Amino acid sequence: MSELVTAIGLVLVIEGLAYAISPGWWRSMAEQLKETPDENLRTAGMFAIGLGVLVVWVARKFLA
Repeated sequence: MSELVTAIGLVLVIEGLAYAISPGWWRSMAEQLKETPDENLRTAGMFAIGLGVLVVWVARKFLA
């Protein structure tokens, strides 16, 4: 359970850094998201999930 909380904390740190470093870029990306079809967003989300699972698997298998 502590690993899950740590992972969530790290995600928040990374997202916070991204917003702090380049807020204008994030604002323009948010505007572009309105025009992006749902299917493209869904595909990108599924890709991100798969990549995340792969990264966790590699970390557990080879770096632990």
